Amino acid sequence: MKKNVLITGGTGLIGRRLTEMLLERGYLVSYLSRSEKTYPDVSVYHWDIEKEAVDPRALDSMDYLIHLAGAGIADERWTDERKKVIVKSRTESIELLARIMKAQGQRPKAFVSSSAVGYYGADTGGVKHTEQSPPGDDFLAEVTVKWEASADHVKDLGVRTVKLRTGVVLSDKSGALPKIAAPARFGLGAPLGDGDQWMSWIHIDDMCRLYIEALENESWEGVYNGVASPPVTNAELTKLISQVLHRPQWIPKVPEFALDLAFGEMAEVVLGSSYVENARLRTTDFKYEFPDLEGTLQDLLLKKA
Repeated sequence: MKKNVLITGGTGLIGRRLTEMLLERGYLVSYLSRSEKTYPDVSVYHWDIEKEAVDPRALDSMDYLIHLAGAGIADERWTDERKKVIVKSRTESIELLARIMKAQGQRPKAFVSSSAVGYYGADTGGVKHTEQSPPGDDFLAEVTVKWEASADHVKDLGVRTVKLRTGVVLSDKSGALPKIAAPARFGLGAPLGDGDQWMSWIHIDDMCRLYIEALENESWEGVYNGVASPPVTNAELTKLISQVLHRPQWIPKVPEFALDLAFGEMAEVVLGSSYVENARLRTTDFKYEFPDLEGTLQDLLLKKA
């Protein structure tokens, strides 16, 4: 019998590709969604977090649970109100499901929660972080600490729980890469800020394969840094993008003050330096399909070149 994977936030960047890969592997996929929109080959169940309402059919058919829900970090400026939305969208949603599962005696075989390398802080220079490193003290770290603590409500029900601290996911569909590559296609690529900031990256397909491995491999538990290795500086990334696209890079660096004006406090997302190592993944049998950045960029960028 096919196993059913219930996903919160299934329509985002990771969720869409993960759904495709799960379906290819013969899983059934269900979404918890606030809208009434339907998706091919996916069962959609409604939930209203503020009203604490969840369609009971969603949990009745659940074999595995994946938590991806959360308001986009870089979608809007970080006003005080927006910060509250970012935190609550990640925490209250999974806490609601945990309460319902506890009350009704329902348990998934495994639970995988998205997290982020922001746990270590948005801008930590060249300090190398592993899963054993302490959390940072800025807003992104605060969000991630609360996010992971909320996931523990499911863990406390006796469910094997995996938390994937995600780095910068590279995809040709959306996210950071298309925005960075767009000017490079016209020979206008440029490092952001001083270009020395580290970026801990991963190919979208490898990120989704991590989720599937976390579901299927019963030895996986706890926190894993969802990044490839090694990290790359912003200057190296933009230069390599131009090389892969066979375009010159004539434009000087984009100054920090221009990014501060454009993004406000949120500029730390693009200017921050984060050197994160996949220490725990290196102790497993997981093999990256795209272990190096050049191969990743060729796969993603040349599809549209």
